[in-house]
Amino acid sequence: MDTDATEQLRTLATRLQELVDRCQRLADENRSLRSQQEQLVGERSQLLAKNEQARSRVEAMITRLKSLEQHT
Repeated sequence: MDTDATEQLRTLATRLQELVDRCQRLADENRSLRSQQEQLVGERSQLLAKNEQARSRVEAMITRLKSLEQHT
């Protein structure tokens, strides 16, 4: 093998390793983002439930206040 071909092969091997490293980093990042998304979806669900409870309580208070208003 001549020097030029050897150098090209080394360059190719280096670039291939960089690509493998990048793929690994992206896979790790993807895994992390999916985990984060799952956590955020869970938090959102809890917040929606709390919001619904608060809305129901406020509606009940308004109904009671209107009832008191009518009796006075």
